[in-house]
Amino acid sequence: MDVDAGHGAALGGALPAQPGELPLTRRLRSLLSWPANDADPVTQLVRTHRGIHSSADASVLRRAYTIAENMHRGQFRKSGEPYITHPLAVAQICADLGMDTTTLVAALLHDTVEDTRYTLQALSEDFGPEVAHLVDGVTKFDKAFYGKAAEAETIRKMIIAAGKDVRVLIIKLADRLHNMRTLGVRSAASRERIARKTQEVLVPLCDRLGIQTLKRDLDDVVLLHLEPDEHARLARHVHDRPGWDAYLDDVVAQAKVALRRSRVDAEVSVRPRHLYSIWKDTVAGGHAVPYDLPRIVIVVDGPATDCYAALGAVHGRWRPVPGRFKDFIASPKNNLYRSLHTSVCGPQDRTVEVLIRTREMHRCAEYGVAADFRFPRAATGASNTDQLSWLRRVLDWEQEAPDPAQFLQSLRCDLAEAQIQVVADGRQVVLPAGATPVDLAYELGTERGDHCLAARINGRLAPLASELDEGDVVEIYTESDAESGFEADVAPRGPRREWLDFVKSPHAQMQISRWFTEHVEPGISIADKVRLGRATIGLALRTHNRGLASDLPLLRLSEELGYPDLETLLVAVFDRAVEPDTVVRQLIDLVDHRQ
Repeated sequence: MDVDAGHGAALGGALPAQPGELPLTRRLRSLLSWPANDADPVTQLVRTHRGIHSSADASVLRRAYTIAENMHRGQFRKSGEPYITHPLAVAQICADLGMDTTTLVAALLHDTVEDTRYTLQALSEDFGPEVAHLVDGVTKFDKAFYGKAAEAETIRKMIIAAGKDVRVLIIKLADRLHNMRTLGVRSAASRERIARKTQEVLVPLCDRLGIQTLKRDLDDVVLLHLEPDEHARLARHVHDRPGWDAYLDDVVAQAKVALRRSRVDAEVSVRPRHLYSIWKDTVAGGHAVPYDLPRIVIVVDGPATDCYAALGAVHGRWRPVPGRFKDFIASPKNNLYRSLHTSVCGPQDRTVEVLIRTREMHRCAEYGVAADFRFPRAATGASNTDQLSWLRRVLDWEQEAPDPAQFLQSLRCDLAEAQIQVVADGRQVVLPAGATPVDLAYELGTERGDHCLAARINGRLAPLASELDEGDVVEIYTESDAESGFEADVAPRGPRREWLDFVKSPHAQMQISRWFTEHVEPGISIADKVRLGRATIGLALRTHNRGLASDLPLLRLSEELGYPDLETLLVAVFDRAVEPDTVVRQLIDLVDHRQ
């Protein structure tokens, strides 16, 4: 995109024309005679940006700043500062992340359309459609027109815009971070309300984007406003730790020696925890004093296999703590974070946490999706396409949400949930923690969800309400899968209302609710239970490479088990009063014994 080109009406007024001058250039010519010193408010922004992107065009940043300053002139923040200090700070946060020039221009202008007479059309004419899309994506809906729906509509609009360009979310996160940093002038109630909303939606969004360098700052400022006393206590703890630096210097030095002896090229540095991380572990462990383990990070200068060589060197130097090793290289986190985590009994028998990763992994861990912009020529090991798979899922069920309020509530639930990965159809599928086979079925497709009949978890038939665990291998069976010679006319009956009592994912909840709004709910009759119970047994038999040519063996088994008739047994199977696997094993024994 050419952010320099275009025509617009940002400043208005007629200036003497110069030969060949574009209207925008003419309007800004007299305002761009910046002094070549630090009095220029854009100097630090330009220095930061060019420090990462050496060929960046600083002139477009100055033009964007000039328009923003002119448009916001006379507006002040609650602190009394000129309003322009806010978009400049947001752009600086984006520059520190290493974002591209287009993002910085949009950050400087992100409030102009919302708060000034500068129109989206004028912005597009001045800086192009790419910048206009980013600004429009973070522009809030007016409460005067949308009332209580304004917040939900705004977030929904932002998520949809981010589906086209993730930089919308990055600008929004930078915007919220600066607002949170300057929240002290507001009332206590207002600070808590804004901090809570930040914690519920924006912090998890930042985590999903993998931008840990930004998430750490957001976490800490949220803690400041929600738990000010704890924040102060932890800040004192971090400031006053006696002998901490000397101890960590010793750990780093010993780790370097161990790595050299194992011929592993790597950088070793201290990796201090941020305040929120210390607070979370302190609360989770019920500790009376801050729980703050020493921590280092080892960044190897080589392939992923060198990470395991480094792990061997560390474990050869210090005894590992049992149960504290995690391999996020073989099994990356859902936001594509990759690293080895271990804890060892370090010097003085103190527990030390060690993170081990490659340079590419380190970049991805720190900057997430922003790494593609900060290191445009480097392979971070994670593309935006992979990193944003969760966003595609949100956009899928966003279309099913009947109103913005339901969308916002579903989004909050989705972000609040921890996530797991299971294997289905030969691929990894991300689901909310506590998800069931029904959630998985709808993730694999609406038809498979609506007609889901049974599931096998790690090779065993399991109830549809079973909670899935990390790494489970799951097979989903629909009614059509259960068809056999004596049951060729099984008719799909759709989902069952009781599924709403245990499904976790917003997508599954919305699809099930949608089905019942479009169909008259079929009662689960005895005939239905008989039919589905028989189909469930058929599925279980198939896992033993067996089948039934008739109902006769089942009839004999029902008599031996004390059921009054075959139908009662099949209803018991459907209701899980007896497990299908149990029935099938007994059925096979009965048939084989009689043969």
